[in-house]
Amino acid sequence: MKILFVVPYTPNLVRVRPYNLIRALAARGNAVTVATLTGGPDDTADVRRLEAAGVRVISARLTRWRSALNCLLAVPSRMPLQAAFCWQPELAAMIRREMAAGGFDAVHVEHLRGARFGLALLDGNSVPVVWDSVDSITHLFRQASARANSIKSKAMARVELKRTQSYEGWLARQFARVLVTSPIDRQAFLELAPDCEDRLVVLPNGVDLDYFRPDGEAPRAPAELVISGKMSYHANIAMVLHLVKDIMPQVWAERPDVKLTIVGKDPPRQVLALTENPSILVTGSVPDVRPYLQRATSAVAPITYGAGIQNKVLEALACSTPVVASPQAVSALQIRAGEEILVAGEPREFARQLLLLLADPALQHRLGEAGRQFVERQHSWDSAAARLEEIYQAAGRENRPA
Repeated sequence: MKILFVVPYTPNLVRVRPYNLIRALAARGNAVTVATLTGGPDDTADVRRLEAAGVRVISARLTRWRSALNCLLAVPSRMPLQAAFCWQPELAAMIRREMAAGGFDAVHVEHLRGARFGLALLDGNSVPVVWDSVDSITHLFRQASARANSIKSKAMARVELKRTQSYEGWLARQFARVLVTSPIDRQAFLELAPDCEDRLVVLPNGVDLDYFRPDGEAPRAPAELVISGKMSYHANIAMVLHLVKDIMPQVWAERPDVKLTIVGKDPPRQVLALTENPSILVTGSVPDVRPYLQRATSAVAPITYGAGIQNKVLEALACSTPVVASPQAVSALQIRAGEEILVAGEPREFARQLLLLLADPALQHRLGEAGRQFVERQHSWDSAAARLEEIYQAAGRENRPA
């Protein structure tokens, strides 16, 4: 198939879903053209990696002033700021020229921030346009408006919520298919657009099983926990603060030797301030998260709110690192609690599970092996790409003129 894949940010190892779907589609023999936005030298390097994987890339630069202007123009409208943020007329024109040249079998548009590029292709176009919402942003904002850690995050979520729930419901009716990562997000969309049941499809995330794998040579630390994620994201900030304030004091009361490493880009001041505790390390941006996962005794994911599949959990499991997670963190996974992962909700129970795991090397080994086997069975990117091809083909059959 010939696929035009529109992404409002350059796919890379952090933006795992588009990056791995694109690479897997190309590896399966599809001719993939990526249309994306860049913002700096790091994005240029990411483009080169895609090209090295046999992917054709067209791109335009999105400046901060352009994003600011987009948001300013959206204020008097009903469009969410999220949907306006990444609009770039130059990239839109490039996409139109690609479509005019013809030959594409499907157009794939990523995220709420990219949806506007897909909308511009709908009139008079026989090629199916599939929108990968990834998560329901409405579902996320409903949680953030009540549970975000900062007043700023709560206020922004509340401002955006009304616009987003109306806009997402409308968007779901525009595209040939709407993809989400979990049944929970699909249900959230159904509440907004109950007439769109047939076009809403769950496509779970995978994990790169060759990249994320156990290190058979390096020994694991005896008492080291790791928590990972983009640390400027409000749900991850809330998760880290919950761990340090509500859970870890109970762990340290019995095991003062336990160390906690917080790995992720752009930690805010309240996360950086946690290093006043000598048992806590905040790394900031790292070139490779794998050594931290491979060395840790356990990964932790006490997520209090969020949407979609948690990649941080899949990546740790793929490294055979035992994981202790909240029910929210595993709500999108068909995983067996107690056999492939440990699950705990309340802080006291979470701390108890961590202490049990830290004291039992045999349990650590058993959970690590079972977790790796779980992702091998259910979360390979090749199987996700194969399913995506089927979705494109089904949408194409329905989109053909009678």
